[in-house]
Amino acid sequence: MYKLKVFFEMIKLEHTIFALPFAYLGGFLAANGVPPAMKLLWITLAMVGARTAAMSLNRLIDRHIDARNPRTAQRALPAGQLRVKEVYVYTVLSFLLLGFSAYQLNLLALWLMPIAVFFLVLYSYTKRFTWACHLVLGISLGLAPAGAWIGVTGHWALAPVLLGLGVMTWVAGFDVVYACQDVEFDRQEGLHSIPAVFGVQRGLEISAFLHIIAPLFFIAVGVVMSMSWLYYVGVAVAIVLLFRQHRLVSANDLSKLGVAFFDLNGYLSILLFVFSVLDLILLN
Repeated sequence: MYKLKVFFEMIKLEHTIFALPFAYLGGFLAANGVPPAMKLLWITLAMVGARTAAMSLNRLIDRHIDARNPRTAQRALPAGQLRVKEVYVYTVLSFLLLGFSAYQLNLLALWLMPIAVFFLVLYSYTKRFTWACHLVLGISLGLAPAGAWIGVTGHWALAPVLLGLGVMTWVAGFDVVYACQDVEFDRQEGLHSIPAVFGVQRGLEISAFLHIIAPLFFIAVGVVMSMSWLYYVGVAVAIVLLFRQHRLVSANDLSKLGVAFFDLNGYLSILLFVFSVLDLILLN
């Protein structure tokens, strides 16, 4: 049980709060209401598999870099709390769970699953050669609502593309903010991130730009899906939270980065999901 607890701490299980509500939202929008219970179950298991595999692989690939970074040196692998072989086993099992869940949803979800796997694997390497690593992470999470839509309907549509783009720009934006705390280390190691390449101030400006674009995609989803006013209240709340996030951090003061990164973005994903579902159930 101890090692399982350490593993869950290593993969930051609590960060599932960022992507899972949007995956559910993709499913609810696809069903134009509440999806079948079994669809929700397999969407949940697919997300658990995808995220666990991605985080485990990231920790494996970055373990030597993490060992040199004072902020991450106490993570499970650099600290010797877990063995590399153990984490590889968890990773393989998680990818198998993702594949089986996609198969249970429908064949199109299974056929498209390698695209998601490609971006999940690619992200762990991107910081070594491009500052666009934040966008690759955004794409990885943005595929969640699109995958859920396909899992429910078995076909593609414009709405999940727009929702995925909204998630992509939102995630990329807050990942840029998160990267500001490692600027000096990244530069010393030759790693690439927007703050490391362009500076913290410019990085925060790029993050703000991405967070201006994200709500536009969410609004476009509402238009395409003919959502009612309650959905747009949710988007307005998201905009307020994004604005607040950028008021909390500056190039000279990153002391509230934890609140800006985790708390506010967690609230955003949950509240936008809740308002959207209420709109679908009560007003559509």
